Amino acid sequence: MYHFEKMDKKLLGEQIEDELMNYILQEPVEIGKRIPNEFELAERFGVGRSTVREAVKGLVSRGILEVRRGSGTYVIRTSPVDEDPLGLSKLQDKYKLALELFEVRLMLEPEIASQAAEHAAAEELQQLKQLCEETEELYLSGKNHIPKDIEFHTCIAKCSKNRVVETLIPLINTGVMTFANLTHRMLLEETLETHRAIVHAICERDSVGAKCAMIMHLTYNRQVLMRMWKEHQEKN
Repeated sequence: MYHFEKMDKKLLGEQIEDELMNYILQEPVEIGKRIPNEFELAERFGVGRSTVREAVKGLVSRGILEVRRGSGTYVIRTSPVDEDPLGLSKLQDKYKLALELFEVRLMLEPEIASQAAEHAAAEELQQLKQLCEETEELYLSGKNHIPKDIEFHTCIAKCSKNRVVETLIPLINTGVMTFANLTHRMLLEETLETHRAIVHAICERDSVGAKCAMIMHLTYNRQVLMRMWKEHQEKN
C-alpha cells in the first residue's frame, strides 16, 4: 500500500502517474500485457479511482498505455514517445536490439567520455558530479533511476563540446532505456562503481581514464545482456 500526503488533485495525479510508470517498469508488466483495473490500482496506491483514471490518461497520452474498451488497459511500450525519437522500441526482439545498440555505444561513448575529459567546463563538471550522486541515490532507494541515468549520459555527451555528438544523444538515450527496461536493476554495484570512475576521470581531465572507465561500464552491461539473451533463446 502506498501513502501520499493530501495535495492538489492535479499534483497527486501526476505523482500517481509516476508511481504507475515505476510499477510497470519494476514489476515488470511486459508490452502487450494488461495492467490491474482501476479498483486494484486505487487500493495499491491508496488513492481514489478518479486519481488512478487521471494517471492512466497521462500514460495513454505519453504512448505507454492503451485502453481497449471492454477488455482493459494494456502496456504498448515502456518508454514515452518523446524518449524514443528513433522509433526503435517498435522492433520486436528487444534483446537483439539492445545488443546492437551496445555495439554502437561501444563505438561512440568511450571516445565521447575522452573528449568530455578534455573539453568540459568547470560548471559542467559540477553538474556531472551531481547527476552521478542523484542517480546513485535513486538507484539505492529503489526508485526509478532511468531518467536521471539518461541525464547523466546526456551530460557527458554535451561535455564533449562536439555538435555532431549532441545529435547522437537520442541514440545513446535509447540504448540506456532499452538496457534498463530489460535488466531491471541487475547491475547495481557495477553501475555505481563505473559511474563514479567515469566522473572521477573526467573531473581529473584524464581522457584515457575516462575512455577506459566508459568501456568498463558498457562491458559489464553487455556481459549481463549476453547472458540474458542466451537464456531467452534457450527458452524460445
